[in-house]
Amino acid sequence: MTSKYTSVDTPPLRIGITGQSGFMGTHLFNSLSRFPGKYKLLPFSDEFFTSDDTLRNWVSGCDVIVHLAALNRHCDPQVIYDTNLKLVCLLIAALEAATVAPQVIFSSSSQEEFDNSYGRSKRKGRELFLDWAKSNHGKFTGMVIPNVFGPFGHPYYNSVIATFCYQLTHNEQPKIETDALMKLIYIDELAEEFRKVIDMHTEKEYYSITHTSEKRVSEILRILMSFKEQYFEKGIIPGFHDRFELQLFNTFRCYMDIRNYFPVNLPLNIDNRGSFVETIKAETGGQTSVSITLPGIIRGQHFHTRKIERFVVICGKARIQLRRVGTSEVMDFELSGDTPSYVDMPVWYTHNIMNIGEDELYTLFWTNEMFDPNDPDTYFEKV
Repeated sequence: MTSKYTSVDTPPLRIGITGQSGFMGTHLFNSLSRFPGKYKLLPFSDEFFTSDDTLRNWVSGCDVIVHLAALNRHCDPQVIYDTNLKLVCLLIAALEAATVAPQVIFSSSSQEEFDNSYGRSKRKGRELFLDWAKSNHGKFTGMVIPNVFGPFGHPYYNSVIATFCYQLTHNEQPKIETDALMKLIYIDELAEEFRKVIDMHTEKEYYSITHTSEKRVSEILRILMSFKEQYFEKGIIPGFHDRFELQLFNTFRCYMDIRNYFPVNLPLNIDNRGSFVETIKAETGGQTSVSITLPGIIRGQHFHTRKIERFVVICGKARIQLRRVGTSEVMDFELSGDTPSYVDMPVWYTHNIMNIGEDELYTLFWTNEMFDPNDPDTYFEKV
C-alpha cells in the first residue's frame, strides 16, 4: 500500500531553511533529507541575503520556510539586535515582492523573556513575522526553543556543552562561569519538533517547545569528565542512567579528533595456548556480532543517529571509511588482525568496511542496543 507521504498524487513539500549551514540548520536539513518522497529541500546560502532577486526567487519556490539564520554572539550587543532584525526584514520584503505566502516557521528562543539583545531581537522578529502573516494571509509559527545541544555545535558559540566537549577532548581545562540550571533539548528531538509543525501545518504565534532535560552546569561537566576518563582515556563504553546521558555521550565523542584517535590498538596477550584480546569493555548491554567478509567485499554504507557502534578487526586486513553526512571529506583507516584494533562509528557519520586482504576478514561488531527491525536507526548512504 502506498503511504500518504509517498503517493504520486501528493508532491513533496518544498522546504527552504535559512541558516542551513549552521548548527540547527545542518541537523534539520539532514533529518528532513531522510524522507525524499515527503520533502524536497531547496538549498540556501547566506549569500542569498545580499541579493534581492536571488532571495525573491528562492522564497518563490518554497512551500515552507524555516527561518533559522541569526547571530547569537558578538562583542557589540547592538550588532546582534540589528543583524537579526535585518534578516527578518529582508525575508519579509522578499515574500512581499514575490507575492507568495508559504508556511513560515521562525526559530525563536526562551531568551525572549530576558532583557538582552538576542532575546529582544527574537521577540521582535516573531512579532514582525506575525504581522506579515496577518496582512498576507500567510501561515506562521513562532517556535520558542530552550537551550539546544548535540553533535557538531560550535564551541564558544552554540552552547556551554559544545565548549566543554571540545575542551575535554583537546587538552583544555573547562571552567564554570555560572552554575545555572539549564533547560535543554537534544538537536534530534528538536528536528522532530520541526517536522511535527511542518506535517501538521501548525499555525501558532507563540509555540513553546518543552525541554526534555534539566541539569545544572556543574552536573553536566561532571558527567562529561567521567566520559573523558572512561571512554576517551580508557576506551570503555560507559553505562547510561537515562536518555540524556546517552545523548550527551554521542555529543561528546563527536568532538574527538577522529582521524588521529582511531584506530585504537588493543593489548594482545600471548601464551602457550595462543592469544587473547579484550575487544570491548562496556558498562552497558547491547549486541555483539561476528562477520566473515570475503576479499574485495564492502559492508555497511549507512549511518546511525543514536547508536554507539564499534568495529573490531580480529583477523585479516580491512579498510574502514567514515564521512560525516552532508560533507565530502572521507577518512580512511586501515586495520589488521596482526595488530587487533578498533574504530568506533560516531553518529551522523556514514561508514563502511572493506576486505582489502587476500584472506577472509573476521570482524567483531558491537552496538549498544539490540537490533530492532521496526526501529533500526540505520540509514543507507554510500561513503
